[in-house]
Amino acid sequence: MSGVPTRDYRVLSTDLTNLFLNLIRHKAPVMEWTFKDWLTVSFTLFAVIDVVGSIPLLISLKTKLGGISEARATLISGLLMIIFLVVGENLLNIMGVDVKSFAVAGSIVIFILGLELVLGLEFFKPDANVESGTLVPIAFPLIAGSGTLTTIISLKANYTALVIFSGILVNLLIVYIVLRSLNIIARILGPGGLLAVRKFFGVILVAIAVKIFAANIGALFPG
Repeated sequence: MSGVPTRDYRVLSTDLTNLFLNLIRHKAPVMEWTFKDWLTVSFTLFAVIDVVGSIPLLISLKTKLGGISEARATLISGLLMIIFLVVGENLLNIMGVDVKSFAVAGSIVIFILGLELVLGLEFFKPDANVESGTLVPIAFPLIAGSGTLTTIISLKANYTALVIFSGILVNLLIVYIVLRSLNIIARILGPGGLLAVRKFFGVILVAIAVKIFAANIGALFPG
């Protein structure tokens, strides 16, 4: 690829090799880990992914798309998380994108999704192919969004790849269970309950998007 430093490719290849060697051997690359570390990582990812808080939006998208491929959404979002665990910032550097720009782009998509819920508008048009809707916006940025992916990169500074990997697997299981249970949840809440919850979490999504945008936009325009 033109203009891409050879060093980035060497670093990326080394990261990939070291991660899978450590996962296979079940050894920590730098430090030992405990059950408390695993709980911390798992709960951190659970809070950032916030699949429970996204239930109203997921129900709305499922109705609009005519269905969701739960397994596909889980696998694609999991693959994105694992790729970022393995290569992280090096992958973004190779594509000429920094973490801040990635976060800002993701926040814009989340902001639009929030507006859909609050105002009842339709920005993401229904697609005849359920699989495409499963990829965007469900797998990304709703499940494996910029916040989740940048959090994974940050966690690598304090926890081993094996701990983060196991935390990702636990959260993917939770995501799959929630996606499979959307019809049951919709029946429990009823039309009125869904409308109220949808408006509330729409505002929450907008607020989260604004927070992510504000935290990262300054770095793109220094001075």
